[in-house]
Amino acid sequence: MPEASVPAALSRDTVLHALSAACAVVVVGVVGAIVGEIAWRGASSVDWAFLTAAVRDAGRSGGIGPILVSTSWILAICLIVAVPLGLATATFLSEGERTHPRLVAGTRRSLDLLASTPSIVFGLFGNALFARGLGLGFSILSGALTLACMILPIFTHSAETALRQVPPEVRAGGAALGLSDGRRWLHLTLPIALPGILAGLMLSIGRALAETAALIFTSGYVVRLPQSWWDSGRSLSVHIYDLALNVPGGQTRAAASALVLLSLLVAIHAAAQALTRRWASERNDP
Repeated sequence: MPEASVPAALSRDTVLHALSAACAVVVVGVVGAIVGEIAWRGASSVDWAFLTAAVRDAGRSGGIGPILVSTSWILAICLIVAVPLGLATATFLSEGERTHPRLVAGTRRSLDLLASTPSIVFGLFGNALFARGLGLGFSILSGALTLACMILPIFTHSAETALRQVPPEVRAGGAALGLSDGRRWLHLTLPIALPGILAGLMLSIGRALAETAALIFTSGYVVRLPQSWWDSGRSLSVHIYDLALNVPGGQTRAAASALVLLSLLVAIHAAAQALTRRWASERNDP
């Protein structure tokens, strides 16, 4: 390389590094601005009573205790349905391409279509199938099943990517040890892919907790404490939407509820990272 071109190359690298750093700063700044605005408006309203008390005066007073219970039920049932189905589908996509190429291609196209479908369409679908067609009505179960359909493509794609990143030597080693495909997947492939699967699970939980449109048509608006999954229940995201747009004077409580939602997401991500680090350290220990 001519000597004159060396400073030019260094200059281009410097500019690229500066632009990359500036983009990172912008991303961090946007996140900080969002969290800071929500915290500034709602932090003073968040206390133990706010987390446990019942909703009063359309949300202007009281707390979000029943809302948190409904949200927990919806999320738990959603994951119970979506995670096994998504993991099984991801396993088929990662290992069945040679034996069933057309079915694998069709499944991938279906997942891509689901991933690009607007949430309002999922809401109308859930209302037509679960609430009316199956007779579940406006209930926690209807909302959870609709959310399971929504997060299925996200979790499946993430799990498939994680399973595909497992070195091919693992399969050969399992065959050399005489392990069946099921035992090899359970004892070798799954533990190696677990961090990537957990990352996909966190993305899915974030999508489920933040969803509003689909739950308005399926789980409903009711703010009372649900007694079973057949009862209607208002999720935290729907509660934030209602306070911000439909309740005069509810903006402060909406910000407080949004702060709780963000805190839940941070806590879930931190717990998943801690579990992943612990799992990795146990595997690395002799």
